[in-house]
Amino acid sequence: MTKKAKKTIYWSIGGAVVIGFTAWLIVGLSQPGPLDAFAKCLKDKGATYYGAFWCPNCQRQNDLFGKSKKHTPYVECSTPDGQGQKQVCQQAEITNYPTWEFADGSRDIGVQPLEDLAEKTGCELPR
Repeated sequence: MTKKAKKTIYWSIGGAVVIGFTAWLIVGLSQPGPLDAFAKCLKDKGATYYGAFWCPNCQRQNDLFGKSKKHTPYVECSTPDGQGQKQVCQQAEITNYPTWEFADGSRDIGVQPLEDLAEKTGCELPR
């Protein structure tokens, strides 16, 4: 086999791998998350989740929601440089992250188990 033929085969295989991976990624990202309805319900029930992108506990909270995190009632409190707090969170008097605020005005600070959020809001947690 010539050097040119081998190069063509390698490029073809590489292209197929890239196309396959891209298709897998697109299909995977377009699938709904298992907690989408739960996360949307939290918002519908008046819950608000205050956090900061640099906060390790917020990352742990986000991990509990997985790909459904995008549907949570999340409010980013940190300025982009991570050095200050946005006005919306100052006005809400948020001093710790994560902070969950509920429709009745109560607050829970720290990573909240999904079961506790379900109990507090009446949202059904998928089994």
